[in-house]
Amino acid sequence: MSTERINPAELSPPTGFSHAVTATGSRLVFLAGQTALDSDGKVVGETLPAQFERALTNLLAALAAAGGGPADLARVTVYATDVADYRAHAAELGRIWRRLAGRNYPAMAVIGTVRLWDTEALVELDGVAVLP
Repeated sequence: MSTERINPAELSPPTGFSHAVTATGSRLVFLAGQTALDSDGKVVGETLPAQFERALTNLLAALAAAGGGPADLARVTVYATDVADYRAHAAELGRIWRRLAGRNYPAMAVIGTVRLWDTEALVELDGVAVLP
């Protein structure tokens, strides 16, 4: 698979995402929304950063099971129950992302939502990956 991250000079500089990603490969992987569920189906983590780390870990585990890795992510959508809290923790969330997924950022969006499937969940991530 090959990807190209496109960040036009006429757009604001991206921080923690790419404006556009082109990807070529032979296999698409659509990743279901992942929250901070542990293997027993319980939401873990009291804070948004703790839940973000677990949700990202779960997303990457699903991707690995499909034969991919973080660099294969073309698109990730983040659903947050409190966008102001997400913005307040942006630097910490960025450090978590870089530690788990590296610096090849996919196209991303953060969408505020009233609540998620599990009432205790503060954040959910889904995505699309392109494998060779």
